[in-house]
Amino acid sequence: MLAPDAAREASAPRVGTPRPARLYYSRKVADITWLTQEAYDKLAEELAYLKGEGRQKVSAKIGQAREEGDLSENGGYHAAREEQGQMEARIRVLSAMLENAQVGEPPSAASGVQPGMKVSIYYDGDPDDSDEFLLGSRELLALDDSVDIDVFSPQSPLGAAVLGVEAGQTVSYQAPNGKTIQVTVTGFSA
Repeated sequence: MLAPDAAREASAPRVGTPRPARLYYSRKVADITWLTQEAYDKLAEELAYLKGEGRQKVSAKIGQAREEGDLSENGGYHAAREEQGQMEARIRVLSAMLENAQVGEPPSAASGVQPGMKVSIYYDGDPDDSDEFLLGSRELLALDDSVDIDVFSPQSPLGAAVLGVEAGQTVSYQAPNGKTIQVTVTGFSA
């Protein structure tokens, strides 16, 4: 058995040692964000603005606040840095979404529930406790005010449970509170 220091040295990467190759995986249906061309264009435009003019404006705010003196008690400086952090987070979200975006309409001939479809379900074997939702990106709510239906992403517990399921099939999923919920898909449409 190695001494604690030797074990740490054995597990630490050595300089000049090649790193293991990254594992790549094929894009799963749940990883795809279905977007209309209009939605894609709006998101791409927002991303371009944030990366260009948005970064310049925030950088200018930070520069002005720095000139005011003591940074430890400079509220303007801290507010500008917070704004910069929020903007950079939004840039990361938009970049990932557009990277995984599929522009167009979801496949209509697909068997089972797919992203971009309107899904009808009922809960726990009770047809009176029904719900209808869109399986897709929550970004649709921000882009289109006419969307007046709940939207669940394919990565959500409910979305992942109904993905690929045919009408009449019953599946279950674990809710965030730990409770197992059973749903029956009654129908779906593109």
